[in-house]
Amino acid sequence: MLRTPIVLASASPRRRELLASVGLTFTVDPADVDEESMSQLEPRQQAVALAELKAGHVARRYADAVVIGADTIVTVDGQALGKPEDAEDARRMLRMLSGRTHEVITGVAVVDAATGRMASDAERTLVTFRALSEEEIARYVASGEPMDKAGAYAIQGRGALLVSRIEGCYPNVVGLPLVVLMRLLRPFGVVVL
Repeated sequence: MLRTPIVLASASPRRRELLASVGLTFTVDPADVDEESMSQLEPRQQAVALAELKAGHVARRYADAVVIGADTIVTVDGQALGKPEDAEDARRMLRMLSGRTHEVITGVAVVDAATGRMASDAERTLVTFRALSEEEIARYVASGEPMDKAGAYAIQGRGALLVSRIEGCYPNVVGLPLVVLMRLLRPFGVVVL
């Protein structure tokens, strides 16, 4: 294992839990970037560009570190669903997803702060919601869980009760596709398994 420090450029507790679950030792230094600057890109490009922007931004703070950036986008009918602005916005998103299949795309970027070398990629997972009643949507939104989540749900929490099917990488839906990340980390000297 490389002795260079690993930094996660994200405040997401879910990403921290996923990284810790595979045995990585790291510090957290969230990126503060303008995510709207990439909103005109198609979803996959946007997720990768934002992951690169976050990782690159944080890497500038270090002389020697491997920095990981990530960004998750939920799309339905080609429309990106970010984090809800308020409870009504969360209800709107959940109505859109009810009884339908949507995409979860997470872009991941790894930067060597010492050299500026970067590698990035994205993972795509299809998630199908069961049909939700207005009462179920209202109860879920009242739980507070949807409020800081792309697409207004957390599959690792109560949101699992909304999902009838998943095709692809589960950690991707949580917020960090671990297989993609481990592949990207290897050329930087970080080998987990």
